[in-house]
Amino acid sequence: MNQPARLSHRPAAESDDAFLFELYASTRAEELAAWGWSAAQQEPFLRMQWLAQKRGYEARYSFEGHCILEHEGRPVGRLWVVRGEHELRLVDVTLLPAYRGSGLGTSVLRTLQEEAAAAGKPLRLHVMRNNPALRLYTRLGFMPVSGVEVDPAEPYCELRWPAPGAA
Repeated sequence: MNQPARLSHRPAAESDDAFLFELYASTRAEELAAWGWSAAQQEPFLRMQWLAQKRGYEARYSFEGHCILEHEGRPVGRLWVVRGEHELRLVDVTLLPAYRGSGLGTSVLRTLQEEAAAAGKPLRLHVMRNNPALRLYTRLGFMPVSGVEVDPAEPYCELRWPAPGAA
């Protein structure tokens, strides 16, 4: 297997909004195709949903952990990590469809695991139960958070990667 291409990252800026909208829309393409909506119907819906996500994230999370992932100087994804006192929280990691399944996501997650291990902190995230990335998280040792009752109707599950030696 070929080694995945190397990624660089830089802080996200308002000038990245067009790319971030494109990236968000790519995560919903399969779902919206199943609805049978035209492109003209999809665009305003996606824009509304993206703006709600953007405003929600900005209201809850420190912007300093939000970065654009680049390959050869071209934006290919985003990463948003909150580095808290007791844990690292992966808010979002998304790659454009052409880069999914290439090993880049695995590389990003392993780098975060190394950072969490060095800090002695767990790494937490929420993921939709039907997201194909759930298999990746499980393969990398993320486990459902214990002590939290799981509601099968809940679309998200919380996962935790316990850093070796962390409490």
